[in-house]
Amino acid sequence: MEHYNKSGEEENEEYEYYDAPLFHPSRIVISLILTSLVVVFIFLTLSYLYTRIEQGIPPIHIPIIFVVNTLVLASTSYLIHKANVFYKTDNTSGYQNALLGTIGLTLLFIVLQAVGFYQLVASNTSYFSATDNARSYLQIISILHLIHVLSGLPFLILFYSTAKKRMVEPVSVLVYFSDPIKKMRLKLLTTYWHFLDGLWIYLVLFFWINWLIQ
Repeated sequence: MEHYNKSGEEENEEYEYYDAPLFHPSRIVISLILTSLVVVFIFLTLSYLYTRIEQGIPPIHIPIIFVVNTLVLASTSYLIHKANVFYKTDNTSGYQNALLGTIGLTLLFIVLQAVGFYQLVASNTSYFSATDNARSYLQIISILHLIHVLSGLPFLILFYSTAKKRMVEPVSVLVYFSDPIKKMRLKLLTTYWHFLDGLWIYLVLFFWINWLIQ
């Protein structure tokens, strides 16, 4: 097997295998997961819409904090994108700071989401009566999204802690940035994070449009 440098002029067989856009098993698995989540959330939101119309339930007025949270989550997508850029350019401090910033903003998103949901419940007591089936949809939608954010957080922390541990001197930094498996996993995590961002924007827009056309 021939060996080539990381400059991008040529790639070895192992690098091509792990950087394959479609056929690596991990890429197939993440694609199936994201596709199934799209189906689940579309089904839940449409089911909520049907239940709301069928039972004559007033739409939810989304708290302003949910809009702020959208910006927070969008910022995490930007930072994890920058982490990929810094990874490709061997920028150690930029890479670590981007990962740390993504973790910090993700924690902020989780806190703000809890606050927003509390405000939602407190300001819509009539909506959240025991007889409203729509309550179940909103709870499931909110909890499912939160679960998937929480599921990605350990991987972010692992990437950051591994980088801090292994990036201690030039040789280890070179080995870290030259690892094709790590590059593939970072790309998959980035794809997952962008998906969560897009999903949250869809949910906020869905409930906001529902409120506008009441």
